[in-house]
Parts: sequence; C-alpha cells; structure tokens
Amino acid sequence: MEITEKGKKLARTGALYQCFIALVISVIIALSGMETWAISFAIGATISIVPNSVFALFAFRYSGASKNRLVVKSFNQGAKVKLLITVLLFVVAFVQFDIEPIALFAGFVITAASYWLAFFRAG
Repeated sequence: MEITEKGKKLARTGALYQCFIALVISVIIALSGMETWAISFAIGATISIVPNSVFALFAFRYSGASKNRLVVKSFNQGAKVKLLITVLLFVVAFVQFDIEPIALFAGFVITAASYWLAFFRAG
C-alpha cells in the first residue's frame, strides 16, 4: 500500500474515532438533562473535526518523491487553513450560539485527543 493511501486510511480512522467519541459523549450529556452542555460539547467537537478533515485533504493530496515540494507546500497550506478554520469556528460558536464555554472547550479537547489516540490504537 502506498504511503499516501496509508495516510488517508489513518486520517479516516482518526475522523471516525472523533465522530464516535463526540456522538457518544454528547448523547450521554443530553440524556443527563444538560441540553445546552450537550450542544456546546457537540459544537466544540465539530470545531475539532472539520479543520482536521480539511487538513487531511491538503496533507494527502500529493505523493511520491518527484512531488516532494508539492507535498511540503500542501502540508504547510493545510496547517494554515486548519488554524484559520479553527479560529473562525470558535468565533462563530461564541457569537452565534448560546454556549457553555467549558463544555465547548471540553468537546474540542476531548475530540482532538481522540484523534491522536486513534493513531496509537491503529499503529
């Protein structure tokens, strides 16, 4: 299997873990009667999932030694776009939604951590 294909598969696995963890925890919070916290957690999780997915698109767009410069350039662009999207989504969350900041940040952090834990499990 080509390195790019392995990377894409790993990125998909990480994204699925993120979605699963976000869904399970959001449902548990909602079932405990804390709907605003559940929505805030889900929004925080989304702020983690969407930029990671966009980054993966950039990171695995090119492959091969002959495209080395394109790989590096695309990776750097992906990191910048990921940061920009993350900041914009946090701004939108705070401006447009009635959220609980602790739940929002918990959703972001837990979901981001689950992405990396998926790599350890898959590796």
